[in-house]
Amino acid sequence: MIRRAAIIDIARTPFGKGKDGGSLSSLHPVDLYASVLDAIVRRQDLDPGLIEDVITGCVLQVGEQAGNIGRQAALAAGFPESVPAVTLDRKCGSSQQAIDFAAQGIVAGAYDVVIAGGVEVMSLVPMRLNRMGKDSEGPRFRRRYKEGLVHQGIAAERIAARWSLTREQLDLFSVFSHRKAVKDKENVKKDIVPVKRDDGLLVDSDEGVRLDSDLEKLLTLNPAFEDRKMKDRFPEINWSITAANSSQVSDGASACLLVEEKIAERLNLSPRAFLTHFAVVGDDPLMMLTGVIPATKKLLNRAGLTIEDIGFYEVSEAFASVPLAWEKELRADSSIMNVFGGAIAIGHPVGASGGRLVANLVRALETSQAKYGLVTMCESGGMANASLFERA
Repeated sequence: MIRRAAIIDIARTPFGKGKDGGSLSSLHPVDLYASVLDAIVRRQDLDPGLIEDVITGCVLQVGEQAGNIGRQAALAAGFPESVPAVTLDRKCGSSQQAIDFAAQGIVAGAYDVVIAGGVEVMSLVPMRLNRMGKDSEGPRFRRRYKEGLVHQGIAAERIAARWSLTREQLDLFSVFSHRKAVKDKENVKKDIVPVKRDDGLLVDSDEGVRLDSDLEKLLTLNPAFEDRKMKDRFPEINWSITAANSSQVSDGASACLLVEEKIAERLNLSPRAFLTHFAVVGDDPLMMLTGVIPATKKLLNRAGLTIEDIGFYEVSEAFASVPLAWEKELRADSSIMNVFGGAIAIGHPVGASGGRLVANLVRALETSQAKYGLVTMCESGGMANASLFERA
């Protein structure tokens, strides 16, 4: 029997600014993730005892996010103690990888009912905190990369230079990301689980979306990563990456309920889409964020499709140069990419963002007659995931 992994539901919290005073910064990561786990079960009137695993993406597994946060959150959500959980880290692609692993488990017959998702509260657990000031590379790694790896911002600059992307193109992409997110403000409520803070305030919308994003204003901003040593090392860099054409540091959580197709029928659950093909690649760690290109090519080859067969794409907006380079290299149609905005506008809680991309894609497929949708996410260290979805 052919088994298919059905996406039954996908939900997320609003994304808050990942800093002190951000709309979600007062919440514990376990509680934030538990809120979306609980909501997705209630929305589908599903017995949580049927869940065979909770696969969770979380990048900074230290402090309040340590100790297998997926298990803590499942218990905090009131799931039976019999429900196991695992937490993984594939950097920005962590929750997409969690969803892929869940679907692969269903296709292989290891699972029938799984929740996959992710969480990151970057206001509480900031980037690099998990390194604790220690050497996370080691001497053999440094012997291979004698000059060292680079900051993601430098990688984004190198991508802009290699694909001849101008500052104006990057800033205009940012403006469009915000405009698309503003236009989607009401429709996205289908995906969002409102979160009640301890002070009683209900957070029900993404905090980072700007109503007044303007190209002229963005062009006045200074480059964010200018560095003389990096310019000497990479003379092609033109210093065009700014805070405005980069993704936002954010807090948030997401979760996806996946069920084997026949089991879904038995449980009277309605599939929204099917997750059918997967690809993950390693790429040049000094370019770092270009893996989305070979990952997409690998995925399309496995599925026997071309880019023209895809109805919508969600391409990670880690920096504007990433989706723009992807678009150029794949000769893709910009009008069907990130149609509801991306991480530049909505935010990027690294462990949870993949779930947001999948949610946007599934919603886009539901609004059209398109059959296929594609999600691809760049990841630090020079990796990328790509996933293919089919409208139910």
